[in-house]
Amino acid sequence: MTSIISKIKSNPKLKSLALSMLMASNDNKPRLWVRLFLNPFKHKRGKGSIVRFNTRLDVFPFNDFRLGNKSIIEDFATINNGVGDVIIGDKTIVGMGNVIIGPVTIGNHVMMAQNIVISGLNHGYEDVNIPPSLQKVSCKPIVIADDVWIGANSVITSGVVLGKHCIIGAGSVVTKNIPEFSVAVGNPAKVIKQYNKLTSSWEKISL
Repeated sequence: MTSIISKIKSNPKLKSLALSMLMASNDNKPRLWVRLFLNPFKHKRGKGSIVRFNTRLDVFPFNDFRLGNKSIIEDFATINNGVGDVIIGDKTIVGMGNVIIGPVTIGNHVMMAQNIVISGLNHGYEDVNIPPSLQKVSCKPIVIADDVWIGANSVITSGVVLGKHCIIGAGSVVTKNIPEFSVAVGNPAKVIKQYNKLTSSWEKISL
C-alpha cells in the first residue's frame, strides 16, 4: 500500500487523477465514498476513543491519521491531514472548535481548550503577481509532547515544538519552541514560569 501511494505522489499525472477521485474540484474535504469505505480501513482509532458527530474529519488515505486510546475530539473541531500526518496520542482532548492541520504529532494526556488553531501548513506569498492562495505551500511538522495544556483561542504555528508538561496561556500565539515544564503566554508567546526540579516549585522568569 505504501509503495503504491509513493508512486502516485511522485507522478504528477497520477497524483492529479487520484486527487480528483478523492475530492471534488474546489473542495477540500474527501468524497463520501472515501469517508465511508476507504478511511475506516486506512486510519486507526484507539479503543474507547470518541469522535463527536459534528466533528469535520477532512482526512485522506494518502497521509496518516491516528487517534489514541480514550482520546476525544469534541464537536465542531476540524482535522485535516491533506498535507501531512495527524497523530494524536492516548487520553488526549481536542476541544470544541479546534482546527488541526498536519503535519502534527500530539502526545498523551494533552488538553486543548476551545477554538485552538494548530497548523503545520503555510502558504507562500513572495510572488506579488500570484495570489497567496495559488502559491506553493510549505509544511513544517508541529510536535506537542505529553501532558501539555493549551488555553482557549491559542495559535500554534508551523515547526513549533511544545515540550512535556508545558502550559500555553489562553489567546497565545506560539511561534517558537517552548521548553518542557514551562508556562508561556502572549503574542508572540514568551516563557514566564519554569519548574525548578531542585526546589520542586514553579518560578517566575524575568523578561
